[in-house]
Amino acid sequence: MKAIWNGVVVAESDDTILVEGNHYFPESALHREYFTFSNHKTTCPWKGQATYLSLLVNGELNPEAAWTYADPRPEAEHVRGHVAFWKGVSVA
Repeated sequence: MKAIWNGVVVAESDDTILVEGNHYFPESALHREYFTFSNHKTTCPWKGQATYLSLLVNGELNPEAAWTYADPRPEAEHVRGHVAFWKGVSVA
């Protein structure tokens, strides 16, 4: 699987986890040079608190385009250490 935004592969892995239609990539699969900090957070009723990362590719910012669960609830422990994408990021 590849996550692509603005014509650039930002993550690539043969070992994603599919949850609710979203592919979660292991953190080791991220091309870190394209990721920037975001202080945005949301809460999922069964996974817990999500923290977000923004993408910066070719001078363009895609705020909060990726999310992760640093400390997921027990029923979502399998997504710990993984990152999913939205906001125009193509995953295939």
